[in-house]
Amino acid sequence: MSDSIGHNFVHQSLLAPTVLEHQSKINSSCMVGNTLFKVQASSQIRKSPITTKFRGSYLNVRKSKLTVGTHRVNSAFPQAALATDLPSQVHISAPTPGSASQISIQVTNGSVPLVLHWGAIQNRKEKWVLPTRRPEGTTVYKNKALRSPFVKVEYEAARHELLEEIARGTSIQDLRARITNKNNTSESKKKISSETKNQIPDDLVQIHAYIRWEKAGKPNYSPDQQLKEFEEARKELQIELDKGISVDEIQKKITKGEIQTKVAKQLERKYFTVEKIQRKKRDLMQLLNKYAAGSVEEKILVEPQALSTIECFAKEKEKQGGGPIIKKKIFRLDDKELLVLVTKPAGKTKVHLATDLRGPVTLHWALSRNPGEWLAPPPSLLPPLSTSTENAIDTQFVCISDDPSYKVQSVEIEIGDESFVGMPFVLLSGRRWIKNKGSDFYVEFGVGSKQALKDAGDGRGTAKALLDEIAGLESEAQKSFMHRAVVGLRKRALLLRIRFNIAADLVAQAKDAGELDFAGILVWMRFMATRQLIWNKNYNVKPREISKAQDRLTDLLQNIYRTHPHYRELLRMILSTVGRGGEGDVGQRIRDEILVVQRNNDCKGGMMEEWHQKLHNNTSPDDVVICQALIDHIKSDFDVSVYWKTLNENGITKERLLSYDRAIHSEPNFRRDQKDSLLRDLGNYMRTLKAVHSGADLESAISNCMGYRSEGQGFMVRVQINPISGLPSGFPELLQFVLEHVEDKSVEALLEGLLEAREELRPVLSQSNDRLKDLLFLDIALDSCVRTAIERGYEELNSAKPEKIMYFIALVLENLALSTDDNEDLIYCLKGWNQAFSMLTNGDNQWALYAKSVLDRTRLALASKAEWYHHLLQPSAEYLGSRLGVDQWAVNIFTEEIIRAGSAASLSSLHNRLDPVLRETANLGSWQVISPVEAVGYVVVVDELLAVQNKSYEQPTILVAKSVKGEEEIPDGTVAVLTPDMPDVLSHVSVRARNSKVCFATCFDPNISADLQANEGKLFHLKPTSADVVYSKVEGDLKTGSSTIFKEGDPFPAIKLVKKQFDGKYAISSEEFTSEMVGAKSRNIAYLKGKVPSWVGIPTSVALPFGVFENVISTRLNQGVAEKLQFLKKKLGEGDFSALGEIRKTVLELTAPSQLVQELKNKMQTSGMPWPGDEGQQRWEQAWMAIKKVWASKWNERAYFSTKKVKLDHDYLCMAVLIQEIINADYAFVIHTTNPSSGDSSEIYAEVLGYPSKPIGLFIRRSIIFRSDSNGEDLEGYAGAGLYDSVPMDEEEKVVLDYSSDPLIMDPNFRQSILSSIACAGSAIEELYGSPQDIEGVVRDGKIYVVQTRPQILWQFPGTKYSKLPSIEEAENDSANAIGVPPSSTHANAGLPNAVQGNKTRYGGHGRAIFCLSLGLAMALVLLTVCKWAL
Repeated sequence: MSDSIGHNFVHQSLLAPTVLEHQSKINSSCMVGNTLFKVQASSQIRKSPITTKFRGSYLNVRKSKLTVGTHRVNSAFPQAALATDLPSQVHISAPTPGSASQISIQVTNGSVPLVLHWGAIQNRKEKWVLPTRRPEGTTVYKNKALRSPFVKVEYEAARHELLEEIARGTSIQDLRARITNKNNTSESKKKISSETKNQIPDDLVQIHAYIRWEKAGKPNYSPDQQLKEFEEARKELQIELDKGISVDEIQKKITKGEIQTKVAKQLERKYFTVEKIQRKKRDLMQLLNKYAAGSVEEKILVEPQALSTIECFAKEKEKQGGGPIIKKKIFRLDDKELLVLVTKPAGKTKVHLATDLRGPVTLHWALSRNPGEWLAPPPSLLPPLSTSTENAIDTQFVCISDDPSYKVQSVEIEIGDESFVGMPFVLLSGRRWIKNKGSDFYVEFGVGSKQALKDAGDGRGTAKALLDEIAGLESEAQKSFMHRAVVGLRKRALLLRIRFNIAADLVAQAKDAGELDFAGILVWMRFMATRQLIWNKNYNVKPREISKAQDRLTDLLQNIYRTHPHYRELLRMILSTVGRGGEGDVGQRIRDEILVVQRNNDCKGGMMEEWHQKLHNNTSPDDVVICQALIDHIKSDFDVSVYWKTLNENGITKERLLSYDRAIHSEPNFRRDQKDSLLRDLGNYMRTLKAVHSGADLESAISNCMGYRSEGQGFMVRVQINPISGLPSGFPELLQFVLEHVEDKSVEALLEGLLEAREELRPVLSQSNDRLKDLLFLDIALDSCVRTAIERGYEELNSAKPEKIMYFIALVLENLALSTDDNEDLIYCLKGWNQAFSMLTNGDNQWALYAKSVLDRTRLALASKAEWYHHLLQPSAEYLGSRLGVDQWAVNIFTEEIIRAGSAASLSSLHNRLDPVLRETANLGSWQVISPVEAVGYVVVVDELLAVQNKSYEQPTILVAKSVKGEEEIPDGTVAVLTPDMPDVLSHVSVRARNSKVCFATCFDPNISADLQANEGKLFHLKPTSADVVYSKVEGDLKTGSSTIFKEGDPFPAIKLVKKQFDGKYAISSEEFTSEMVGAKSRNIAYLKGKVPSWVGIPTSVALPFGVFENVISTRLNQGVAEKLQFLKKKLGEGDFSALGEIRKTVLELTAPSQLVQELKNKMQTSGMPWPGDEGQQRWEQAWMAIKKVWASKWNERAYFSTKKVKLDHDYLCMAVLIQEIINADYAFVIHTTNPSSGDSSEIYAEVLGYPSKPIGLFIRRSIIFRSDSNGEDLEGYAGAGLYDSVPMDEEEKVVLDYSSDPLIMDPNFRQSILSSIACAGSAIEELYGSPQDIEGVVRDGKIYVVQTRPQILWQFPGTKYSKLPSIEEAENDSANAIGVPPSSTHANAGLPNAVQGNKTRYGGHGRAIFCLSLGLAMALVLLTVCKWAL
């Protein structure tokens, strides 16, 4: 029997410098390629040991794709030691540059398993090198050698067996008969004789089969196809043999390519490819990261850094007022400063300039009607001490103080002519002209107030000490830089080396200081990467000149990544701003550098701004063409026809430009003086674009990990990077697959390859490796490539079916989870998408509803992530940006650009594509609410929000904007923005709306949009939830106070409270509940006991009645507290509302009278409730604190202002405390026994809370809840419920919920049973009370418990009839107080912080008739509407 190993030595320096390689090719199944067609690249064809049987899965021919520099053929010699002394035969092909040498070792052996112990040597050195590419089954032996098992060659084995039989005397005929089970030996003899005469050697067939495969475009063949191809190759050679051509002549024709083949080459793979990988099935929970750095804590220096002289002057000027600040900037002048402050008092522009330069200073200035112009100002505008020169004015600075320590010179210029847009100027100090880095200073007048440079503030929410240190070091470095008259590239490189060394020192400190320190370092490094810092603007530094300091920094970062897993997300972001070679994340540089191009060349409007918006939304290979078209246009002396010629020749038409999500409408319009600068900057930008869209950045990261050697040129001489050891099997082939598909027009296969590579890489990133940073840069490059690919793939999704969009969402969400530290919620969202996809493919008619719920949850996760970034990074960006003089626009958008640079922005865009499809499929509502804020204002209709973003409305305004792209500002005075457009939930305008408490919503119903537009100028009231907007016209006028919505006593009838008295009882049982003792909440629950059906449970209750709080305060025990409260109440009565918080804190200082403790203990124990004190004094103290928090909630802001609005006497408000044992429930629900959407009393409307789009459940141990029950709740005409707090004795544990195995989703019968029971309970309770009820309850082990009921309050509004549902705050409060879920439960809990922010279409939506069980699956809540007669 024969055993063999076939192996290729690839002379390809990028893949491996000195390797005996087992060469393989990846195919469409992510399995290694076909193994037929083994070819030796020698000058003559030798006899091959390869058989006709297709064995293994390797193709020993490789396309040399990855190249770096100039390659040198390495000399390598095979060295092998066999485990046993056996006869062997070795074949080695002649090496040629870029080709593979075939090394085949064949050993004749009986049945003993053989192992090849081997390695490779380079340049005749003795040390063995371990190749990264190895035969299948190879193991590493003590890190010194490789051991590969021999493969049994079945053909050769069979041949030897036959020869042995013949040697024993068996005839060929008998062997033939034995094999074929035929006895016709004579026929067999004839056939064998004929075959022997005409036989074609198998090695020739093998070679010809390979040629056929190569001409066919190297397709992926199945084993059956491989055998078929082999036979087809034999037939073609047999035809030649039948022509009388000898085998030797056939062999020569094969080497010359003269044998005719009947195969057609496949289409160009770049644009037409069917190759895919077969992704491994993985448990998604293996992706789980629960590394959370904790809450953001403020770090503030006790001793703030002293302000400079000019900073003090600026602060004093701002205090003096004098109109809104239009612009503020402090320029560094060596070790001095220059302040430029532009204000606009009384509609006139005033420019203040001040400096601490010593000696006489002259301002040489002019005015501009167009940016850059020098126009002589009118004589009426000249300040004192001014003289006219040609087209300019010279004005002397005037000292404003004789104090040597406060030596400031200033000039003030007032400009009343609005036609001037700016002021150019330079300074003359002594005989020295001072400019702004070689250019004139220029002050813009037209920049809005929001662009004014903000004061540094006190640094709250930042690592202030670290940021001050950075600012100080930057200042010192800058002074050193500015003192040099001429600074060459090497000097600048020195400064950058200083910066990287400073960063390394700070990183070393930050690992023990907390996440705010890393946030500060990230902000600083990103300012540097985006060229916002003064001393690295307008020049580039070669990476080699800063590599040593950069290596030190990245080495530190990789070490902290390994040892501090809770900082990994921030560390990845810092690394992306640095990069191994100083290049950083090239994908992000596309977004950053276009801003630099615009800023450097003063081209922030027109076509360049439109292109900028397109680039920020989704960059694609089209951008390379657009950039080239701009370069050609500029080179042709601004001939616009050349611009269009370049575009059209590359397939980009005007229609295509208009088809982008961010359309390009305008043609380029540059000034001639911009030519040289634009050509320079666009040329640099073109390299960045090509780096992304050709995969160059990814290719570089791959080569650093896989290893390469290149002679190169210049500083790249003799570059050698060794491959990283310990990478997963097949990983190089997977990366090769990615590179081969990186430019595919269809991106699905590429995305799968990128995600599979990241999944394979993930466990390696958690292991110890001295090359960890190279692996991290590879992972960052793969992540960046996912973003670029998905943006390029938007076009193919335009007409895609929902399942493809859902699949893309799952891929991008997986990518986001792989880059996120605390990713539990994202993983459960991913499981939800997989479940939705499965439901769709299996034909489940609930798929769209379930997918909508997962989409809502994913949106919440993205919004939460955005808020975390904003809370963590924006304060540091604002503080450090102010200290370093960074442009305010760059500071304002800092966090937004961080968010939009990641997968979250792509994910949000995909959501926008899928959302309307789901809404239509599931017959859902008409609104998507991004910022649910109640608002009243006048309707104003505009075409574009962009057109009015700088406007200021004098009265509250509801903007109905036909177009909102997401980059706009919200105008001052706007209380709501409604649009049919679909801006991202993470867009600039969305973030601004949420932060500014402005209502912001998308309307999908054109009829509603038309109705709103038709009411322009009318006063409207908007009442949104998280997924719906109820709107109604308001009669009257806000200015005159005649509006019905605000008219006192009109919407709210006169309400009076009767002050309750303490009747001597500190605690009472439910049998003692009366209107004089407790509120409606307690009485209603007591009334249900014994009257509802037996299958409806009612919790046991006791209460602290009205008057107990007032009595406790009046005891001598709490005299000091009472006096303090009296003082604070007086302060509150005088209008100081800050006293509310102080009152709440003071109430918590109360001490419990012993009689209260004893009576409460007796009542709880006799009622069958557990007494907290039985578990120790600490447990009683917890209960007492919860009681005091309930009492203190009388003075929360929401409740206080609500009672004040309806003129309730707050002093007459009394608070009882209802005490119940928490029911450890599986689900919670709210029932409205009259449908609140329609007011139809024949329908019941129920909501199962927290399900399934809500991510967080509150889990609690067996405990007690203390519920507010005031005499100001459930009054006729006033809904006071939910205004006051209910407090559990124990703190809830927040748990991220996984619904993928929940029976309410997965089991239709269970769902039907639960929801029907809930509806029946609601009907029974309404019948008991005889009026519509608002009921809250829970489900535990299938049993229904009702914990509260109250009358359902109906409000009549002009022209609209609807039920007044509890506000978000009310329902949050009550649902959170209702129940808990034990830690062992896997089900949802009603106590979700945002449980009721569900999707309820109440106006202009579809009709929801008898049963809407399925509708609920799509909501934040499970909804149920049933006709009562059906019960």
